[in-house]
Amino acid sequence: MNRPLIIAPSMLASDMSCLGAEAKRAIKGGADWLHIDVMDGHFVPNLSFGVEIVHMLRRHVDEATLDVHLMIDQPDRYARTFIEAGADVLTVHLEANHKTSRTIEIIRDMGCKVGLAINPLTQIEHTLPLLHHVDLLLCMTVNPGFGGQPFIIEVLEKIRVARRYILDHQLNVDIEVDGGVNEITAGPSVTAGANVLVAGTSLFRQKDMAEAIRNMRSKATEASSAG
Repeated sequence: MNRPLIIAPSMLASDMSCLGAEAKRAIKGGADWLHIDVMDGHFVPNLSFGVEIVHMLRRHVDEATLDVHLMIDQPDRYARTFIEAGADVLTVHLEANHKTSRTIEIIRDMGCKVGLAINPLTQIEHTLPLLHHVDLLLCMTVNPGFGGQPFIIEVLEKIRVARRYILDHQLNVDIEVDGGVNEITAGPSVTAGANVLVAGTSLFRQKDMAEAIRNMRSKATEASSAG
């Protein structure tokens, strides 16, 4: 089952003094989604965006798909608020302090797409039963918390296992990679089975973002075609 290739620039790497303009630049440049990292300083050692940023971005780019990644403890307490603010996809971590199945149910009941994320050291086998109830699996390819880290290549095997499981069970689930994604790592990620590429510094730090997105899409498509 072929999945559409989705490129999702990470707003964490944008110029935060003009987030609305940066979001528009990404969409105009050919981004499929916008990835928004929410960090609480507890689940990960950093603070980033809150619900008001999601609400603001929804106003600035009302046509965009907002892919909101909650790197927070107790995501069940905040899921409704982020969906009401405009999240189209809401991803929560398996490792966070919550009852994962209940949080998934809350998100789905509100009509939002559900994502499940795992950190690099988490075994992929823990996610497999839950893949029947989500729309997206996010495999972190860096340790979460800060942008600009190198891609952890060992995660590719987890992606292969997940993609085989998804195909074997005929599930309608995307696989997303986040962390260290660039023109070099996009190809191996897609070959392993990912179809949603979150890229931060490799896109937002380029003068011509449209060209950067085209190049990444081209590299990923070539890898996908090559098998």
